[in-house]
Amino acid sequence: MPNRTVQMERRRKVAAISRIGQRRQVVIPKVIFEALRLQEGDFMEVTTDAGRVFMKPKKLVDADDVLTKEEARKVRKGEAQLKRGQYRRWRAVKHGLDR
Repeated sequence: MPNRTVQMERRRKVAAISRIGQRRQVVIPKVIFEALRLQEGDFMEVTTDAGRVFMKPKKLVDADDVLTKEEARKVRKGEAQLKRGQYRRWRAVKHGLDR
């Protein structure tokens, strides 16, 4: 049976029917794959609740890539300054570093 896709206009959700393959694999229909902007090799979190299966795209983060509380505070402060239009051009910053 080929995959069937149904677009439900009220909620703008996309529903599809896929068959479970020989190795317990489920094909994500192209329309859903593209709507979620997935790429081959992406990770999916698969959970179950009350007899339903849920899949959620997941991005893996290196433990070394996580900001400390202090670094996160500095990033938030910098973003707030940018929103207020408070910034300095790279040339000015670079010139100040050469001293």
